[in-house]
Amino acid sequence: MSTKKCNCTAILSYTEAVPPKGHSNVPRSDRSMRERAYTLIQQKIARGELRPGSSISEIALAKELGSSRTPVREAIGQLAAEGLLEQTPNRGAVVMQLKRQDIIDLYELREALEVYAVGKAARCNNSLQEINRLQSFADEILALKDELEKTGQRELNPKQMHRFVACDLGFHTLLVRMAANARILKLVNETRLLIRIFAMHRNGHDAPKLEAIYRQHCDILRAVAEHDPERAKQLLAHHIQASQAERLEEYDHWEREASLREALPVFFDFYPPA
Repeated sequence: MSTKKCNCTAILSYTEAVPPKGHSNVPRSDRSMRERAYTLIQQKIARGELRPGSSISEIALAKELGSSRTPVREAIGQLAAEGLLEQTPNRGAVVMQLKRQDIIDLYELREALEVYAVGKAARCNNSLQEINRLQSFADEILALKDELEKTGQRELNPKQMHRFVACDLGFHTLLVRMAANARILKLVNETRLLIRIFAMHRNGHDAPKLEAIYRQHCDILRAVAEHDPERAKQLLAHHIQASQAERLEEYDHWEREASLREALPVFFDFYPPA
């Protein structure tokens, strides 16, 4: 299999923003500006520039886009309808803050959609180019592990973690695209973006974790390449369940930390958590 590296940052920019549905009675220029506002807000959230609970400023976004507030307001309404933003009486629109059950629900949806899609992809006659691209995404994760070990760092820094997220996203997105179902792809992209709102808080992966993810991706890829749908589905389900368990463990840790901070604010001022 090819070991060519891919432009994971380009994949992230392409897949993290799914344009909203247009309306035929809306002028093209207005629709284009609304779609630009929609994409801009998604990307700011995906990159962590807008954190959970952050207010969305129509004025600031309109100024950045060089537009009126109307297309920004329409984009905000679309994103609120999709669950990415939450509209509140006093603060306007804010970035959604996921609760524990939200994480469970999103991962269950992601598992149902992606496992079905990978089974379908494994039954298809996939091109060598698609298989090689999947391998490239996996190889980039291994390259990050090697880079980490050479520098002596304990875990990925934020920039490296962004590269990891881009390659992981690219791998999973391509698997779903190979199933040739555009509606499933759109739902998976929206679900993963919501999960990433929470995931932006996580620590960088260490070398053993990167090695494990690389091996899991290679095993899934091999099952797809060998047209073994049942094995591909089983491997991907396990992979997604493991990721869910990690996110829930992190969520529980931060909940405990937040409770302690609220109960003992003075203590945390002097002794911040490691």
